[in-house]
Amino acid sequence: MLNEVTISKAIITTYMEKLLDALELDVAIVGAGPSGLVAGYYLAGAGKKAAVFEKKLSIGGGMWGGGMMFNEIVIQQEAREVLDELGIPVKTFEPGYYTADSIDAVSTLIHRAVRRGLKIFNCISVEDVVFKKDRISGLVINYSPVETAGLHVDPLTLHSSFVLDATGHPANVVRCLVRKMGVKLDTPTGGIMGERSMDAGLGEAHTVENTREVFPGLFVSGMAANESYGGYRMGPVFGGMLLSGRKAAREMIGRLSS
Repeated sequence: MLNEVTISKAIITTYMEKLLDALELDVAIVGAGPSGLVAGYYLAGAGKKAAVFEKKLSIGGGMWGGGMMFNEIVIQQEAREVLDELGIPVKTFEPGYYTADSIDAVSTLIHRAVRRGLKIFNCISVEDVVFKKDRISGLVINYSPVETAGLHVDPLTLHSSFVLDATGHPANVVRCLVRKMGVKLDTPTGGIMGERSMDAGLGEAHTVENTREVFPGLFVSGMAANESYGGYRMGPVFGGMLLSGRKAAREMIGRLSS
């Protein structure tokens, strides 16, 4: 016979073990969209201790819905090797244009990243950063329902060597840093330059180009990178997101290994 208390103990014990282990990380990733998940996949594959914190119950970001809820995504030739490595099937639409089932793409990416050792915590919001010696050194986290309900409940804190803002268009971590600390970012203006309107070609290129360390200890990827550096948006073309996550991971792996 099943014992209800034993079931509760199993959930609480194993979750707390996982959370305790995540209080000191190599990389804390904020946002479980495509760039954050890809970054986590490569970081875990390199033996780095990484975890993703996602404020929603579901993970995968905007990739689930494809374009306007048509659950197909488009990628270009440059990014196909990432999907090939993950084992996600693609179809050729026209030369240089490939499509993939968004449900297959997201679920496979999540599965491969978790099996590599990436820890994913959903329903957790990041409300602040740890700021020490003019550098980002971790995150301040709370349960998302606490934020949604506006409850006055103090958060918890974790430390990490690097933080990756993969929160998409809002660039929540960068915006919090600028608002609270008034720092100068490593952008042409020193501030958040804001995302520009649609240009798929430029947007894809900018997503990768703008993936970098925007402030000591803080990297940006995906649309958070374009929001920070003034890049264009690109819509349901996801190659840049995949390549951005891989670039961010590779740069942080190099820094962690040096």
